[in-house]
Formats: sequence, C-alpha cells, structure tokens
Amino acid sequence: MAGGIGSRFWPLSKDNYPKQFLDILGTGKTFIQSTYERFSPLVPDRHFLVVTNAAYKQLVLEQLPMLQPDQVLCEPARRNTAPCIAYACYRIQSQCEDANIVVTPADHLVTNETAFQRVIRLGFDFLAQQPQALMTIGIKPSRPETGYGYIQVEKAEVGRQQSESVIKVLRFKEKPDHATAERFVAEGNFFWNSGIFLWTLQGILKAFRRDLPDMVRLFDQGKAAFGTAAEQAFINEKFLDCQNISIDYGIMEKSPDTYTIPADFGWSDIGTWGSLFTHARKDADGNALRGKVVSVGNRNTIVNIEEGTEAVVEGLEDYLVAYRDHSLLVCRLYDEQQIKVWIEGLKE
Repeated sequence: MAGGIGSRFWPLSKDNYPKQFLDILGTGKTFIQSTYERFSPLVPDRHFLVVTNAAYKQLVLEQLPMLQPDQVLCEPARRNTAPCIAYACYRIQSQCEDANIVVTPADHLVTNETAFQRVIRLGFDFLAQQPQALMTIGIKPSRPETGYGYIQVEKAEVGRQQSESVIKVLRFKEKPDHATAERFVAEGNFFWNSGIFLWTLQGILKAFRRDLPDMVRLFDQGKAAFGTAAEQAFINEKFLDCQNISIDYGIMEKSPDTYTIPADFGWSDIGTWGSLFTHARKDADGNALRGKVVSVGNRNTIVNIEEGTEAVVEGLEDYLVAYRDHSLLVCRLYDEQQIKVWIEGLKE
C-alpha cells in the first residue's frame, strides 16, 4: 500500500512526492525500496503488487524497476485501506484463486529483517492449517505510545505461548491516552497493531462478503475486467463509490477469526517527526541534523534541510526545523501532532 501522502512529515513529504518515496532516514534507500527488499526473499518479483495513487505510478516504476507497469494498481482517489485491499484482492483473484497474501504499508521501518521474515513465514504456515483466519502482526510495545492502535490478547495466552507464536485476538483498542497506554504496557497482553496483515485470498474475500457486502457488490460488477485492459476504466468509474473505511474498522475488528503474532523485529511506522527522532543518529547534544547545518547551543532538536541549502540554528531545545521545496516548518517537537492542522491552514 503506497498511496498515502504522509502529511505529518510536511514539508519533506508533500502531495507531489510523499514519504514512501523519500530516504528520510539517510540509508541510501527510500521506504518503498526498503519494503521491497524486506519481502524479496519471500515473494517472487512478479508476485508483488503496489497499490498507489495514479499520480505516483511513474515514481513506483522508477524506484522499483524490477516491477512491470501492470503490477502498479492505480487508485483514482484515496478511499482508505479497505477499498485498496479489495482492489488488490480482485486483481489477485483474476490470476490465482488459492493465493496467500501479505499486505504491508510501503513506509515502515524494520531493523531486523531476518526476524521479520521468520514471522511472515510462521504466519503462512498457520494459514496453511487455518485458511479462514485473518492475521495481523502485533509488536511488543517498548513504551506507552499514544500514536498506535493496540491488539489485546488473553493474559494467560501470553504466559503460555512461546515467543513468536500465533495467538487469538481478544479485541482491538483504539489509540489510547497516555495513562491508558501506560496501563496497556504494564499489563503485558497488549501489542501495537503494525498494520501488516496475512490471509488467504478466499479467507479475506469471505470476510469482505460478510462485513462489507456493498463493496463486494461494487467490485463484482467488474469481475471480468480485472487483469484485462478494461480494469483501469472500471476502477476509474467505480472506485469513487467505495465506502471510505479502513480494513481495521471494516473487517478486522468484526472478525471472529482474527489472530496475531506478537513480534519484536525493530518495527516503527516512522509516522511522525518524533518517531524519526527516536531512530535518527544524534550528536553529543542529542540533535538529529540532516543537511548542511551549523548547530550552536541546540539540544534534543531535529534540523532537516534539503540538499543545496544551508542553515545556522542556535539556542533551540526540543524543536523541529525542516525545510524543503520552498517550505519551512519550525515548531516544538511535542506540538508535532498539530502539523496536519497547520497544513490545512496553509491550504485555506
């Protein structure tokens, strides 16, 4: 899934060049390139599908030249993750009725790829035994994070199961306040919802028919078009009629057959400047500096400016300074959740 704009990373991430196509961490690879490399030992090149906005198709093909143009599925508009996943599943159905599917955002960080691949293989082994199951990868929380949704399992299951085992999901919990997040971490049977899903094609289509029947009826109208030259015209005409809903709300939270694998493979969605700050290299004063920057008397501050510009920053503590493409952001790090609101102000 590579259709978002990453607005919380403004001004680096913008409509014309969003986060998944950027090397924000300075690794020499963009997020989508790192995602491809993470899965390449598990999935043949021809079996990758990227669902993105039509405006980004060329970017995908430039950054992932091993893919063919028909492997990039183009949404005419953003309609959240459930329609995105439904579209991909209908394409897959046109090619392979008994497919196994893993769904992942294109803009996450994983630092231990060996452990990640082990968990994905474990998930597919489980699906071979229970093909109707819907799985989400849970992440063992390292802190009381308020920016993630949580997955709850039975406490007894946590104690009984070994590391990297499949556990039945008790319920999903929305993003909590800080006190609730502290309680979740202390109780030990709550995990971050990574947004990485595994299922069989038939299992997820059954869930769509049960929980989002209107969406199924819409896609069924074009069933003969998927995998043909008529597919894009059908999507352009009908995709806008899809309900704007996430796969979590639409299906996962309703399913009686939901499982998780609590894992620890150095995961972060790098969804905010604060999460980037956690993983960035820092100088002796705790500053994360990117670009041609002279830092004077700053502490615990991010300065990120594009190549070809230069900056002198003095006397800031717990601040964010970011510049790209004639756009400048200066704010306190703990106010970063307001960035989306401020961008709307600019648009107005």
